[in-house]
Amino acid sequence: MSLHRPRQFDLIAFDWDGTLYDSTALIVRCIQDAVRDVGGTVPDAQSAAYVIGMALMPALAKAAPDVPAEKYPLLNERYRHHYLARHDELSLFDGVVPMLHRLRERQHWVTVATGKSRQGLNQALQAVEIKGLFDGSRTADETAGKPDPLMLHELMREFGVAPERTLMIGDTTHDLAMAQHAGCASLGVSYGAHDPSGFAQHQPLAVLHSVAELHDWLMQHA
Repeated sequence: MSLHRPRQFDLIAFDWDGTLYDSTALIVRCIQDAVRDVGGTVPDAQSAAYVIGMALMPALAKAAPDVPAEKYPLLNERYRHHYLARHDELSLFDGVVPMLHRLRERQHWVTVATGKSRQGLNQALQAVEIKGLFDGSRTADETAGKPDPLMLHELMREFGVAPERTLMIGDTTHDLAMAQHAGCASLGVSYGAHDPSGFAQHQPLAVLHSVAELHDWLMQHA
């Protein structure tokens, strides 16, 4: 890649689930099924969706506050069981692949900052259509869960990019709060896990309502 980096942002970090990957509804169902399996009070869809983006164990604990800590390993195992059984149902949102290609053509560093595990993200990245499209990634189990800014700090150090040249894109308040804590700009997308009415407190540059809108914004402003 050229040493000349374009426009406003050199490093663009995407959340995965609910931002690039159409997985919100499935994750909600898997959380509910896992809690049911261990005898907890099954959270409603809104409560289950709220924890998406957090590291898995804190997310499950928050979604199921009446499940005792000694059952967390089983809760974790049941969630993974349900998710892996249905993983083949999932896909990238329409328009994601062309958007990523355009960002790479413009020589942005394109990365992932996700609450998924490293194993889970690596599995997702095996899809032929996105191989080679990401320059780097960080997961919650190898750094810290959102909204802690550690994964963004590590990506910025890896690529030698300052916070003011870094853009975080996500579908949850956890993503936008992480960017705020890291001193980075952010964009929110409204088609994922969280109601965008809570985004304003984290001062995203914009809230986009589809991948097409996100693509257009990035081409014009990033």
